[in-house]
Amino acid sequence: MDPEPGIADVAPWPDFAAAACGALQFLHQQLGWDVWTVTRVVGDRQVVLHAHPAEGLPPGASLSWEDSFCRLMVAGEAPRAATVTAAVPEYASRSLGPVTRVAAYLGVPLVTADGELFGTVCAVGFRARPRSASRDLPLVEMVARMLSTLMAAGLRPPAPDS
Repeated sequence: MDPEPGIADVAPWPDFAAAACGALQFLHQQLGWDVWTVTRVVGDRQVVLHAHPAEGLPPGASLSWEDSFCRLMVAGEAPRAATVTAAVPEYASRSLGPVTRVAAYLGVPLVTADGELFGTVCAVGFRARPRSASRDLPLVEMVARMLSTLMAAGLRPPAPDS
């Protein structure tokens, strides 16, 4: 049964993939940034599950977790929002493999129901962002928490290709 026309645009997404893609599209439309991703940490790799725009970083792309901006953020060694990565020594010394020229970064962990790290929601900018862009962080934290809650409630992301 299709929802009534007045509620079709807010009907639940059918699965985690659709919810993640919808969240990334929303963040891109509302906040900008060049590429938004939902990632999963698998062993020593950070795997891109979804990206918006999709051509920005292909799903399935894999980055070294040890060398990633997100690992530094999750470990508390660098901030969740860096509007100028060159001004943050921990980020300035890194590269992101398939994503080069990262001049701005924003990332938030995704957490499983048992409190373990699943992955991240993150954005990169290929040019520095204005300092005011750090105000985007609370919205991204809320989106990440909602995606984590969907996983905790049983909406499972696809199994990683190991």
